[in-house]
Amino acid sequence: MSRQQQQQQGEASPAPAPRQTREEQLLAMIATLQQQINTMLLQQQGSRVEVARPQIFSGKMEEVSAFINAARIYIRMKMIEEAATTQVAWVLSYVQGGIAKAWKDNLLDELAKRESEVESAEQLFTKIRNDFGETSEEERKIEQLRTIEQGNRTSDEYVQEFKKVARGSGYEGRPFIEEFKRGLNEAIRRKLAEAEEPPTTIGEWQERAVRLDRNQRQSRAEQRVLGKNAARPGGNAQPRGGSYGGRGGQIMQRWGDNGGGYRGGGNRGNQSGPRRDPNAMDVDRGRGGDRTCYHCGKQGHMARNCWERSKARIVDTPQESAKENGGQ
Repeated sequence: MSRQQQQQQGEASPAPAPRQTREEQLLAMIATLQQQINTMLLQQQGSRVEVARPQIFSGKMEEVSAFINAARIYIRMKMIEEAATTQVAWVLSYVQGGIAKAWKDNLLDELAKRESEVESAEQLFTKIRNDFGETSEEERKIEQLRTIEQGNRTSDEYVQEFKKVARGSGYEGRPFIEEFKRGLNEAIRRKLAEAEEPPTTIGEWQERAVRLDRNQRQSRAEQRVLGKNAARPGGNAQPRGGSYGGRGGQIMQRWGDNGGGYRGGGNRGNQSGPRRDPNAMDVDRGRGGDRTCYHCGKQGHMARNCWERSKARIVDTPQESAKENGGQ
């Protein structure tokens, strides 16, 4: 080979790549190791966190959003390093039952024949939304808004459910407020509508309905407590009857000995014995005129009915009683 040919061959060959310095090699090794460490940390973190798996998808329109959201979260937390085909197969494993099973079988046949392409889980989610009528979600929510009612629930519970159903329904403005008012209990709706300054926005209707319902329930609870205290025996009872004469003591009314009625009050001097039947014969009265009291010596009564005897019992002191009995 001539010198001229060697020179031409040298010009045609590519120039050799510049050699990396030792520092550059170390930096590249460090970057690779750091990437591997980050991947390991993500895998370990994902394995420690408990993530709920999606529910079985049966093809119902109301299940679409919940199924896709749960599957997406699980893939991000547990399967981020898995291949796209593995993620697609995992999502399809939860598509079972009802019309969803036939849909999955058709999709697998199309993928085998390359008539359809699903290269990622996100593409599969889009296909599920399109094929199972997720575009009519707005109509479903509107139908729910037209039938939802408060019933026996609190206004707070009704408001929370109304907000959940209304999200994505497309309702706004006055029709939105009217649907909320329709589902409210009549008593709360009338009080708010007849207020001096009735609510005008959906936020005001919801806030004031919750506040009014809470106040009414608290008032009823307090009324029940007060009613129980008022009905309790002796709770607020006032003693009846007047003062007891003679010694000036106070007495409570007591049940009479004649089978009913209360006795008490008044002066002792005006107190009489047990009530007598006005139609009964008064034997003692007929014979009292010729009877002499053995205690006071007066006529017209017997010793057992002598008032002087009763009076003596009241004024007797312990010392006088002892002298009468022969004591010191």
